[in-house]
Amino acid sequence: MPTPDHAHVSLPDSIPPAGLPAPATAPKAKRSETTTGILYGIGAYGLWGLLPLYFLVLQPAGAVEIVANRVVWSLLFCAGLIAVTRSWGQLATAFRERSILLPLVTAALLIAVNWLTYTYGVTNGHAVEASLGYFINPLVSVLLGVFVLKETLRPLQWAAVGTGFVAVVVLTVSYGKLPWIALVLAFSFGLYGFVKKRVGPRLNAVASLTVETVVLAPFAAATMIVLGVTGAATLASNGAGHFWLLAASGVVTAVPLVFFGAAASRLPLTTIGMLQYFAPFLQFIVALTVLKETMTTERWIGFSIVWLALCLLTVDMFRTARKNAAIRKQARTA
Repeated sequence: MPTPDHAHVSLPDSIPPAGLPAPATAPKAKRSETTTGILYGIGAYGLWGLLPLYFLVLQPAGAVEIVANRVVWSLLFCAGLIAVTRSWGQLATAFRERSILLPLVTAALLIAVNWLTYTYGVTNGHAVEASLGYFINPLVSVLLGVFVLKETLRPLQWAAVGTGFVAVVVLTVSYGKLPWIALVLAFSFGLYGFVKKRVGPRLNAVASLTVETVVLAPFAAATMIVLGVTGAATLASNGAGHFWLLAASGVVTAVPLVFFGAAASRLPLTTIGMLQYFAPFLQFIVALTVLKETMTTERWIGFSIVWLALCLLTVDMFRTARKNAAIRKQARTA
């Protein structure tokens, strides 16, 4: 996931005299920050969840052209954000330090695979399967913890992973093949989040996204040129409305990431973990109601098993968070 921005908390206008109790504004300020964070989170995941509708109005542009435009226009938009936020120093640091640049190059390649696969799925009648990829993404993150970080899973996590495996088997039987779109999306985004965490708080969301788009921009620009030369591009041949809709892909890409950064800096991981299900749920609803994709009985069963696995993960997440909070409280009072 993108690196969260640093939280900004306003200081009170006055300090109470010594010996007098401080006014009870801290809890209200904390609640205000939490409410703001939830609104930003809903904004981020809501925009990601409604992305299929945006791809729908971009027709007849295909997946490759949409992603190429998304990269190029994102770079222009990010350059403006860098100027506004004065993040040139962070950007220079990213290109100067290999420990930051190399993970971001890897992240750029992973997110390109993710974007291409997702756009192809939505524009070719597989939006339901695409939403499945983001539903099972948390299970992939757990697996990465086991195989890459050598973490020991808790019993409920093992149960969730096992349940997820059963779901994939059921859905494979239903589709008559592996749900490769869902699996590519889940693993590419899971690996993307894992790589981005290696960068940590050294880079804000805007600078991080800018580096990734700089890496991909030459390939995207070359793709747009090839599509234009071969007559396959729709950017300049379908009217001004279509042109500006494709150009808006930079805003559509960057704004949810900025919202996510603002949410992540204000909310605990448990809340972010719950909000992340909002996007695939919206994608799933859009696929059924707007794109009119069909769901067989076997697929409903498969999705239900996936949702059961996510319920197990969620229960484990809250139990662990409560236990850690109790440990921290005990340590403070000791």
